[in-house]
Amino acid sequence: MPQDISIRALNTAEIQLALDWAGAEGWNPGLGDAACFAAVDPGGFLVAEMEGAPAAVISVVNYDARFAFLGFYIVRPEMRGRGIGFRLWQAGLAHAGERTIGLDGVLAQQANYAREGFVFAHRNIRFEGVPGPGEAGATVDLAQVPFEAIATTDAQVFPAPRAAFLKAWLTAPRHAGRAVLREGRLKGWGVVRPARAGWKIGPLIAEDAEVADELFRALRAAAGDAPIVLDVPEPNVQAVALAQRHRLGPVFETARMYRGSLRPATLEPLFGVTSFELG
Repeated sequence: MPQDISIRALNTAEIQLALDWAGAEGWNPGLGDAACFAAVDPGGFLVAEMEGAPAAVISVVNYDARFAFLGFYIVRPEMRGRGIGFRLWQAGLAHAGERTIGLDGVLAQQANYAREGFVFAHRNIRFEGVPGPGEAGATVDLAQVPFEAIATTDAQVFPAPRAAFLKAWLTAPRHAGRAVLREGRLKGWGVVRPARAGWKIGPLIAEDAEVADELFRALRAAAGDAPIVLDVPEPNVQAVALAQRHRLGPVFETARMYRGSLRPATLEPLFGVTSFELG
């Protein structure tokens, strides 16, 4: 194990490094994700440097006093197998402290995460493709919806409050949000954003499959004719059916895993995961 390793937090401008490495791994991050991620926990993005050059990155973002989410765990290919990643992993876990930690683990790493105390919760499946033609759903601009209503529905599907992240996510350049209202009541909402390849929908939260379909069609229209990426929690069979109905096919999967006790959340309204990197 090399001894000349230094570990530090990336500053806001440097967080793009983690996204660039993720892009090289084929994870296809959104073009504006870095600024949104930095709004949550600026000290949660770490880099291990060897002789002054970045060798590995990880994020362990603390959402509140009880919950953190781990992502961007990447070691430069030529640096792998030398113990650098494990030292950075330990530093990331130390940043979370006693918090429960969630992550989306790729297939190759799931056994390693299990040895570190992470327990499988469910699979998430990435669907991708060019949806068939169709009219946009009957929706309104998400900016017309009070933020408190948005945050309340998000809290039903995510195990921690994340107001700072949501505010950044909803107002980021080129992020488009749509909502379905019935008699003045929020029935569902979603956001679409440009990625390195195509556009990604997430989150997509709806009371039922009909509302989810209206939102999907509206968000798809905002993206034009570009390919669409939708990350779906597999236990929500209606979400899987939505992706298949719109001609999206599975491209890979992750395992949502947690270490520690979890605040209750439900997957039934969750038709699209916000981000594999931040949950």
